[in-house]
Amino acid sequence: MYIRTLFYGGVQMINEKKSVQNQIEVVMLENLVPQDHLLRLIDKYIDFSFIREATKELYCLDNGRPAIDPIMLFKMLFIGYLFGIRSERQLVKEIEVNVAYRWFLGLSLTEKVPNASTISQNRRRRFKDSDIAQQIFDNIVHQAIQHNMISGKVLYSDSTHIKANANKHKVGKKEVEISTKSYMEDLEKAIDEERIKHGKQPLKKKTNSTEEKKVIKVSTTDPDSGYMIRDGKPNGFHYLDHRTVDTKNNIITDVYVTAANVNDVDPYLERLDVQRKKFGFLVKYVGLDAGYFTNPICKGIVDRCIMPVVAYRLGPHAKGKFTKIRFTYDKENDCYVCPNNCELKYKTTTRQGYSEYVCKEEICCSCPKKDSCLSNKMKFRTIRRHVWEENKEVSMTFLKTEKGKGIYKKRKETIERSFADSKNLHGLRYCRFRGIKSVSEQCLLTAAVQNMKKIARKLSLYFFVSEKGFLCLC
Repeated sequence: MYIRTLFYGGVQMINEKKSVQNQIEVVMLENLVPQDHLLRLIDKYIDFSFIREATKELYCLDNGRPAIDPIMLFKMLFIGYLFGIRSERQLVKEIEVNVAYRWFLGLSLTEKVPNASTISQNRRRRFKDSDIAQQIFDNIVHQAIQHNMISGKVLYSDSTHIKANANKHKVGKKEVEISTKSYMEDLEKAIDEERIKHGKQPLKKKTNSTEEKKVIKVSTTDPDSGYMIRDGKPNGFHYLDHRTVDTKNNIITDVYVTAANVNDVDPYLERLDVQRKKFGFLVKYVGLDAGYFTNPICKGIVDRCIMPVVAYRLGPHAKGKFTKIRFTYDKENDCYVCPNNCELKYKTTTRQGYSEYVCKEEICCSCPKKDSCLSNKMKFRTIRRHVWEENKEVSMTFLKTEKGKGIYKKRKETIERSFADSKNLHGLRYCRFRGIKSVSEQCLLTAAVQNMKKIARKLSLYFFVSEKGFLCLC
C-alpha cells in the first residue's frame, strides 16, 4: 500500500500532519467551549445554588472527609440525562474526554473526575429517603415562572409507558384488594338524589363488608412495576409517567410515576390540585385525550371551575344502527327524544349511577325506523344516562367550538412532543433503575433537564433579539 503524492510546479500538494500529542500547549478551557453550547446557556440562565441549600441537612459538617460538592454531583447527572447517557460509568468516561462537560462541572483538563460509585452510593445512602429530585424539578419550574415562561391557564396531561428493568418471563402471582374509588361516596349520594327525585326509594347499602379481590401478575425482579396489557402497546412490566405541560412554552409542570397497571385517570384530579396549590396556577382549560373522558373526571374538572377539553369516542355500536348521540335529551321534561320524535321515559337508576330511559314496546314495534334502531332480539329501545353525564356534555359542546378545537389541536404539539423528546433524546424509553422511587427520580430529573433546555434556549433567544433591537415576543 502506498500514497500517491501530487506535485504542481515541483511543490508537494499534500500537507502531511505531524504528531502533536506529546507537545506542550498553554490553553484556556474557557476558549475551548463554543459560546452557543447548550451547557454554556444552561450555566448562564439556570441558578443551581438552591441544590446546596436543599441538601445541607443530608451532609455532616464536622465528621469524615470533605464531600464532593452536591451541585457538581447533580450536574453530572444532568449531563447524563441531557445527552441520553444511560450508564453512570459511561458518563464518567465521557466527562473525562469532553471539555464542555469539564467546563460545566468546573473541572480542569487534568483534574480527576469523581468515580461512578460516588454517584450510586450517594443515591443509595445519602439521598435514599429524601425528595431531592422533586425539589430540583419544582425549583426549575419556579424559575420558569419567574421568567414569565408559564401561564398556568391551559394545561395538557397524559401518560406514557416506560419499560421496567425487569424480565417479563420472571412472573409471580399476587392477590390484591380492589381499592374503592375516591368518588364513590359522592356517586352514591347522587344516585339516591336521582331516585328520590323520581319518586323511588334510595338503594339499600351493601351489607357485605368483605373487600373484592383480584389476582395480578407481579415481577420477581421489580415488584413495584405493573404488568401492562393495552391495545397497540407492548405487553410486559412497565411504569407510567403521568405528565402535565403548560401551553405557553411547553414547560413540564408535573411528573408523577405509577405502576403500569394503574389507570391513567386515577391520579389525575389529585395531581391537578397539587399544581394549583404548589404553583398558584389559575387554570382555565385542560386538554386531555379520550382516555380521560369519564364521568368522574369531567365532573371533577367542572367542579373546579375549569373547562374540560377532552376528546371522546362514540362507543361500541352495531354498524348501521342509531347510536346514543342520535337521541336528544330533553332536560326540561327529563326524557330522551328518538330520531322518530318519540319519547323515552325514565324507568330507574342503577347502582352504577346510570338512569335508564325506555320507550314503550308498542311504539317501537310500529316505528318505521326500527330496523335502524333495534337489534333482532330487542323489542324496545333503552338509553342509559349517567347521573353526572351533563359534565361530559359540557366538554363535548365546547370541543365543537372553534376555540375548543384550537385548544385541543395544540395537544399533539405540547404533551406528545414532550414525551417524544424525553424518549428519543433523553433516554426515557427504558428504566435505568428498579423500584418506583428510583424510577420517579429518573422521570423527574429527565423532565427537569428538558425544562432547563427550554428555559436556557428561550432566554438566550430573547436577549439576542433584544440586543439586536428587534421586537421580541418570547
